[in-house]
Amino acid sequence: MRILVVDDERSLREGLTDLLRGNGYDVHAVDDGLDAARIATAEAFDLVILDLALPRLDGIDVCRRIRVARPSVPILMLTARGSESEKVTGFDAGADDYLAKPFGARELLARVGALLRRASVAPADAESLELDGCRLDLGHCIAQRDGEKQTLTPREAGILRWLHRHRARTVTRAELLERVWGAQGDLDTRTVDMTIANLRQKIERDPSSPKIITTVKGVGYTWGEP
Repeated sequence: MRILVVDDERSLREGLTDLLRGNGYDVHAVDDGLDAARIATAEAFDLVILDLALPRLDGIDVCRRIRVARPSVPILMLTARGSESEKVTGFDAGADDYLAKPFGARELLARVGALLRRASVAPADAESLELDGCRLDLGHCIAQRDGEKQTLTPREAGILRWLHRHRARTVTRAELLERVWGAQGDLDTRTVDMTIANLRQKIERDPSSPKIITTVKGVGYTWGEP
C-alpha cells in the first residue's frame, strides 16, 4: 500500500514516515501544499495523510484538487485544532476522516487501516472510458482516437471525470471551477469555456459538433449528447 504524507512540521512528518514504513507501508512525504497537489494528482496512492495548515496551498484546497483528480483515494486530514466547523469544511472538501493533533500511534494506524479496508471494497470511478470512438484513459491522462494519442492535463482529466460521474445532469461552470480548479469565486467562468474548447480539440471528432462534452446554453456542460 502506497501512502502520501503531507505535513510541513519536520519532526511529525518524519515520525509518521518511520511509523508507517515500520508497519509495511510504502511512504512518500512532502512538506508543502503545491507539491502535494502536484504529486497526488499525477501519481497513484492508496491513501493520503494531509495536514490542514500547509505553506503555498492549504490542506483544504489540496484536498479539493486530489478529490477531483483521484476521486476514490482516501484522505485522512490532520489538524491542530479540530473544531466542529473546521471538520465540516474538511469533509465538504472531500476528506474521509479527521484526526486532531496530538494523536497516538495506535489510533493513527487504526484509522489508516480502516480507511484502506473501506477503499478496497468501495466502487471506484471509471478511469477508462470510450465515447464516439474516443478512448479516454483518465488515470494516465491520455486520449486516443484513430490511432492518434493526445496527452490530457490533470485538469482536463478532472473535467471529464466530473462530467462522467454526474452524467445524469448538467454541471454548471461555477461547479467545475469549484470542484476541478478548487476555486471559490476568484476565477472567471470563461476559464472553464477556454479549457473545454482546448479539450474538445483533443477528444472530439468535430469540435464544432461535439458528442462527448455538450454545451447546455446558459447553464453549463453535460456528458455525451443530450
